[in-house]
Amino acid sequence: METAELLKKVRRIEIKTRGLTRQIFAGQYHSAFKGRGMAFSEVREYRYGDDIRSIDWNVTARYNTPYVKVFEEERELTVMLLIDVSGSQDFGTSQQFKRHVIAELAAVLAFSAIQNNDKTGVILYTDSVEKFIPPQKGRKHILRIISELLNFQPKGKGTNVAEALRYLTNAIKKRCTAFVLSDFIDFDQNTTQPRFTDAISIANNKHDVVAIRIYDERESIMPPVGLVQFSDAESGKVIWIDTSSIEMQKHYSNWWNTTSDSLKQTFTKAKVDWVSIRTDEDYVKPLMLLFKRRSK
Repeated sequence: METAELLKKVRRIEIKTRGLTRQIFAGQYHSAFKGRGMAFSEVREYRYGDDIRSIDWNVTARYNTPYVKVFEEERELTVMLLIDVSGSQDFGTSQQFKRHVIAELAAVLAFSAIQNNDKTGVILYTDSVEKFIPPQKGRKHILRIISELLNFQPKGKGTNVAEALRYLTNAIKKRCTAFVLSDFIDFDQNTTQPRFTDAISIANNKHDVVAIRIYDERESIMPPVGLVQFSDAESGKVIWIDTSSIEMQKHYSNWWNTTSDSLKQTFTKAKVDWVSIRTDEDYVKPLMLLFKRRSK
């Protein structure tokens, strides 16, 4: 992409997403994500009504009287964006590709973060981690992130969500809020079981993980348009399918519903908040509903 064209696209996304951030998400963001991290402040003597789980047994033994640990809300949050840049993101049958929706969603979250004085970092991944942008503050940093998303050329084509989650767990020592933006088409071979089940549970035990699934309408419904050649964007495999076949229609519908249920179960079991967003729908409402659920 030419520099002038890239700058125009970055600017358009900035104008659109900054407006959404100011008008809609400011208060929701704070209540949904602040207060999730607690930092140690001090120890003091136990008072009636204190939670016994907060007793500091080492200090208690030293002074022979009960002391408790006091924590306070961390005022600064680190937001990490784990962004899927695999081959399947270059798909879209309506207004835009999945990767374009992901870029806008990432920008909304990033601008919400800097508006609340939080740092934002990025992990771009395919079947391996392709790029790591350390967390920083400021508009210039966010514009760099958007630019990378629009112009990045990954080496890999496949998807390995587990690898990105493991990298997050190892690279970010302090608890953060991590948004995983992907279509989550990453299953064990010939099954509908996600390959990242263990990794997302481990990551969510250390961090606050939120899954944002982006999909296209044509991925959920196969239109009956006759014999069609399909190419796998990640493996390169080419097959012919008779989309008018009733049996094929049922088989595909069953696969989509089963994999969607499997993803839902995986997120629920790992206690990960999640939302699904379709490429042809307005993402504002699903995001707001996600933020409201977390604010309760």
